[in-house]
Amino acid sequence: MNLLMLAAAAASSGGTDVSFTAAMKENPVFLAGNLVVSAIVLTIVVERFIFQMTKYRVNSKEFFAQVKKLVAAGNIDRAIKLCEASDFPILQLVKSGLTHANKGESEIDAALSEKLSELKPAAEKRIGALWSLANIATLIGLLGTVSGLIGTFAAVGRPGLSAADKQRLLSLGIAEAMYNTALGLGIAVFCMITHVLLHTRAKNIQHDLESITERTFNLLTITNKPNY
Repeated sequence: MNLLMLAAAAASSGGTDVSFTAAMKENPVFLAGNLVVSAIVLTIVVERFIFQMTKYRVNSKEFFAQVKKLVAAGNIDRAIKLCEASDFPILQLVKSGLTHANKGESEIDAALSEKLSELKPAAEKRIGALWSLANIATLIGLLGTVSGLIGTFAAVGRPGLSAADKQRLLSLGIAEAMYNTALGLGIAVFCMITHVLLHTRAKNIQHDLESITERTFNLLTITNKPNY
């Protein structure tokens, strides 16, 4: 019989409420702390998913094909206007190269590299914090578990209490400990899963940005080469 079953058995015999709400009322410090952590985690995850799904919804291959046609036809200005149609990072990156199209290779490379170094970190911003939050949630849950068990042992050994009171305190202490463990581990698992998903997509986005940078540089330098 595990601790949660023991708490349930004690509660049924003593009529004690061992629900999450009851555990919160008994000692809300650690449970409330992890609820705050969970709110922060959800905010980061939702914001990052929205950012990645909206800012990078451009089909880079199709867009670059359009730019390539315009550059090949000598319509640099039209290609720049195409990039100015939105503030998507990929469009900004290509625009940074196009605005230096009539300059030397070194200036084109410098402009693209500068813009790339500005855009790459944004793709992975705040994602790394999920690992730290997973550890924080686990430790808060562990502290809550230890606190609940200490309270349980103290209640059992306290003199002058009736058997019914000891059963009530026992069930509440065990319930508090288990709810803290479950909440902390649940948040940690959620953080790890979402971190893997967001980090993988961020890496793909960064790879796409690097590919666009190289292709833009090659396009502009080859196009601008004089024909002998």
